[in-house]
Amino acid sequence: MSNARRRSLKLSTLALSTMLLFSPLSANAALTIYNGQHKTATLALIDAFTEHTHIKVETRQGSSNELAHQIVEEGKRSPADIIYTEESTPLIMLANQGLLATLDDKALNNIPAEYRDQNGQWVGLLARSRVIAYNKDRTSTDKLPTSVYDLTDAKWKDQFAFVKTSGAFQKQLSAMIKLDGREQAKAWLEGLQKNGKEYRNNKAALDAVERGDIPFALINNYYWDSMAREQGAAQLKSGLYFMGTHDLGDLITVSGAAILKSSNNQDEAQQFMAFATSEAGQQILTDNSAQYPLNSKVDTHGLKPFSELTPPNDTLDLGEYSDGKAAIELLQEVGLL
Repeated sequence: MSNARRRSLKLSTLALSTMLLFSPLSANAALTIYNGQHKTATLALIDAFTEHTHIKVETRQGSSNELAHQIVEEGKRSPADIIYTEESTPLIMLANQGLLATLDDKALNNIPAEYRDQNGQWVGLLARSRVIAYNKDRTSTDKLPTSVYDLTDAKWKDQFAFVKTSGAFQKQLSAMIKLDGREQAKAWLEGLQKNGKEYRNNKAALDAVERGDIPFALINNYYWDSMAREQGAAQLKSGLYFMGTHDLGDLITVSGAAILKSSNNQDEAQQFMAFATSEAGQQILTDNSAQYPLNSKVDTHGLKPFSELTPPNDTLDLGEYSDGKAAIELLQEVGLL
């Protein structure tokens, strides 16, 4: 029996045993999720949840920020029961506006305290790390920068790719503004503009590295990890490099979910959140996205162990910089947007 088949059987058993904890409420019950996360993984999670509870789930896809602001505009009339976002920032905004319900302990206790709201109004589901993807024929880990700030040096001219429109890149910039100040962040952007090559998205940047068009790129881990799962890591010409120094180059960003206070399906929504944070739900999410599950009991199947990551401190909640406006304004000021 193949490893993939064994994992599939194990997951089915785990899902079944987990869902025995949840009693189906009604075959006619339905949930609406505003989904800003990757569609494939979310739909796989929904399918498993519906199979075992008979609770139907509908989704509306969009960018996390747009969906969050739509909820604000809709107020108590919002058809959404749950919002699932790419970053934690929109959830923090909704919590601050008093629009979220308190989650049951079934969901909260599955996730470490540092990756959920202190008042229990949202919970992290997945995480991803900023990394460097590098071409093994064009460079090696001992020759790569030890800080993202190194990239302002002229020695790196035309040696790296970056994606200015990436939400994680902009979160990285927001964290830089918070930790090191606007002027240093501006100087960094100007250095990237002078030395780096811009790509339209993370996948395009990774493909360029894999082809050897450019030595390395600033991306999120799951783009490379997904490719490695599909093709086999040994078959790739690229690899991942983690700086390992609590540098902003190793920033971790968290996606999360919450229940709206205005939802008319609170019991069903709480069941969904309990499943999404359970071992079974988390295994489905990481298997379909190559992102890090935040339930520590889940097998990450080849990802660098989450416990070995060294992100910078004080970057989960960026406070006044959480909405990303300062980062966008700075990108516009230097002419990158």
